[in-house]
Amino acid sequence: MFARLRPIYNKIVMPIGQFSARMGFSPDFWTLTSLALAILSGYLLMRGYFWWGLVCSFLMYVADMLDGATARAAGLSSRFGTILDHVVDRYAEYIILSGLMLGGWVTPAGVMFATSGVVMASYVRAKAESAGGLSDCTVGIAGRAEKLLLTFGAIIALGLGANTIAEYLVWLVGLISHITAVQRLLYSRAQILRLGKSSQTPPSITGT
Repeated sequence: MFARLRPIYNKIVMPIGQFSARMGFSPDFWTLTSLALAILSGYLLMRGYFWWGLVCSFLMYVADMLDGATARAAGLSSRFGTILDHVVDRYAEYIILSGLMLGGWVTPAGVMFATSGVVMASYVRAKAESAGGLSDCTVGIAGRAEKLLLTFGAIIALGLGANTIAEYLVWLVGLISHITAVQRLLYSRAQILRLGKSSQTPPSITGT
């Protein structure tokens, strides 16, 4: 959904990335900073400090934004940096949701459903782009931004004492993630079949 706004988003954050690069920060620095903030957020959420946990979660997202912006602005994009970024993103989402679960604020079933969906949506995309040979497989109703917004909403709901709403939002994270995984799987199949047909050599027509 928000993926359509990516070009506008890149234009907005480019000056920030340029400033970050001039200050000497590397993309990996921001990636690891986002992981550290996720760990702190997970701990705070587990202890019931929802508003401070929300602040750390938001700063985690800002740091994640800065790693890509810095890489593009300074021309420091690398294959390993991309892998590290994606791995840290999955760990961060898992840590935050686990913090809510370990504190007893949401059910383990809800967190398992949400985290498995997040992982599978990402996994299908990775396999489609590696084993499937697709150049891009970011299709689906939900990307990382949508899932994070719902997670932030769950934290806000807990801060307001609306635990039931928080539980529903966590399950919703899982639902849209699993739907996205299926959408990406079906899209991959369609693209691979299309590419397979286009690569076939048409039969030659010869006279007899």
